[in-house]
Amino acid sequence: MKLSIGYSPCPNDTFIFDALVHGKIDTEGLEFEPVLADVEALNQGAFAERLDITKLSYHALGHVLNRYALLHAGSALGRNCGPLLIARTAIPQDQIAAKKIAIPGRYTTANFLFSIAFPDAANKEERLFSDIENDVLSGRADVGLIIHESRFTFQEKGLVQLMDLGEYWEQTTGLPIPLGGIAVRRSLPLEVQQTVDRVLHRSVAFARQNPLAPLDYVRRHAQEMDTEVMYRHIDLYVNEFTLDLGAEGRMAVERLFGMAQERGLIPGFDGKVLV
Repeated sequence: MKLSIGYSPCPNDTFIFDALVHGKIDTEGLEFEPVLADVEALNQGAFAERLDITKLSYHALGHVLNRYALLHAGSALGRNCGPLLIARTAIPQDQIAAKKIAIPGRYTTANFLFSIAFPDAANKEERLFSDIENDVLSGRADVGLIIHESRFTFQEKGLVQLMDLGEYWEQTTGLPIPLGGIAVRRSLPLEVQQTVDRVLHRSVAFARQNPLAPLDYVRRHAQEMDTEVMYRHIDLYVNEFTLDLGAEGRMAVERLFGMAQERGLIPGFDGKVLV
């Protein structure tokens, strides 16, 4: 069986999917057709149910739980790895909500966290995540909400950090922050969904045990990134939670969805979240 699978060109994604899409592990008879796209494009693709398996923001997943089930493997969860608010110069936190904010997509988990921290912020504009630093530098935005590798480059461009929304989440909940997960179409047979989960677990384990094996694939898709920065990025987002959510990871996901439902940010869902 051939399945379409979507993920971003970011190093943490290409790192964990390399073995799966290039046949470096046992895929139990499954073949995968990769589609690489920005995370917000993947979020929109999930709303349209375009892919069999897809990476998506946890915020977006909350809107499509009736159609996609979360895999135990593949998630980006952790501590000290959340989205950052940046600007050209320091801005008091009580003034941030009134500024023009560049966000990496309405349905990103970054925007969900920002909405919790600054519920009154109304002037938000969606941008491609890789453009946000330059939009802040040029004055097209007062504040930028950055994700992915931008957290390693903004200081080199002379920008300053206003707030770490990952720290905000951790201080509020005491739990790791759920950023993105991998979900599979519920219309597929359950045994196929479970096979995908096992194969992805195997792919993550292979990459962690052989960290240089995915290097060519990671480098091919990384944007202006040297090897050291690529692996700093990978180390930040690929961890034990990526191998398996485990009890603490599941608790963090449940808390995120619970808070989102309470605030009307996602619809209610009474079914089973995970495969």
